[in-house]
Amino acid sequence: MKRVVITGAGTVNALGLDVPSTLAAMKEGQSGISQLNFRDVDRLSIKIGGQIHDWSTDNRFNRQQIALYDRFTQFALTAAKEAITQSGLEFHGELAAKSGVILGTSGGGLTTQDDNYRMVYEEGKNRVHPFVVPKLMNNASCSHVSMEYNLKGPCFTVATACASSNHAMGQAFNMVRCGMATAMVTGGSESMLCFGGVKAWEGLRVMSKDACRPFSLNRNGMVQGEGAAVFVFEEYEHAKARGAEILCEVIGFAMTSDAADIVMPSKQGAARAISGAIADAKLNTDQVGYINAHGTGTAANDKTECAAVSDVLGHHADNVMISSTKSMHGHLIGGTGAVELLACILALKDGVIAPTINYEEPDPECALDVVPNEARDAKVDVALSNAFAFGGLNAVIALRKAS
Repeated sequence: MKRVVITGAGTVNALGLDVPSTLAAMKEGQSGISQLNFRDVDRLSIKIGGQIHDWSTDNRFNRQQIALYDRFTQFALTAAKEAITQSGLEFHGELAAKSGVILGTSGGGLTTQDDNYRMVYEEGKNRVHPFVVPKLMNNASCSHVSMEYNLKGPCFTVATACASSNHAMGQAFNMVRCGMATAMVTGGSESMLCFGGVKAWEGLRVMSKDACRPFSLNRNGMVQGEGAAVFVFEEYEHAKARGAEILCEVIGFAMTSDAADIVMPSKQGAARAISGAIADAKLNTDQVGYINAHGTGTAANDKTECAAVSDVLGHHADNVMISSTKSMHGHLIGGTGAVELLACILALKDGVIAPTINYEEPDPECALDVVPNEARDAKVDVALSNAFAFGGLNAVIALRKAS
């Protein structure tokens, strides 16, 4: 089995429009949550989110591309450009044939759907743009990334709700590890902050009206975000031979299904995914230094996740730092695991643990070191990134400091 490393990273999210600004915001514990601003927002009861307000297509895409690219595709392409540029890879010949794209998303082109449903049902129009289908399809982002960078290997989209990005990156990891691919462009993208997207989530009654407070006793729900993060996963010897900078190493992955409830999380399912990733990475539990939690800020998720971590790590759970960066950038649904992987790289490469902001009251059922409110300098060699989705779908990635 081959070793897999990350040689490029890119992002667009409410904390920043690139990796440096995002990591700087995480170090400062800044919040990207703000008042939502889009059509019909006054009809919503939820009016906050991790929205990207300063997004402009003028200097990024031409008119023809804008007609083809939903907002989630624009985010993915922008993040992919940053990641591939940092990696230094150019995909030609055999490398192009042995490299591909796997991205996660849950809503896909939801803003395109929302706009066109409004045109047809509310405004009474009988025709839609001929590009509506290729614009809204979930595989639009990975297809456009493959075309932009000549990636001719495996290319597909994973849609597993809130675990989509982690599932996508796990598949990319396994493809490079087993030798099917030399490099994979992977991560996730989401843009569900439109009237229809938020209105649907309101119906679940899991949304906060004021702030995301993971692990805090007074937490009252999740806050949605939008954006993308994309990485280049590369075979270690290939990266080493060309002198590439290695951000960190991907060393394990596991996925499980609760097979229990469509919305309520299972401690057992989460625990099996965490322990599976540790076992796949050939680690001992006491080697884990940091966990980027799923940490949605809902009562059910937070206590279930803490219980799962405690069950797997035992006494070592008290020594592990665990934080939820959703408190800063919001829950990007299908793109969230990818943005959260940046926090793991921050911990491993820079020795900075991103905090769980908005933490106000200790919860006895979440009695772990949740790195409250302020970032922390700490030496970390191994990190885990958790993702637990509606439908009982769990995906955990294990990473190690570059050596």
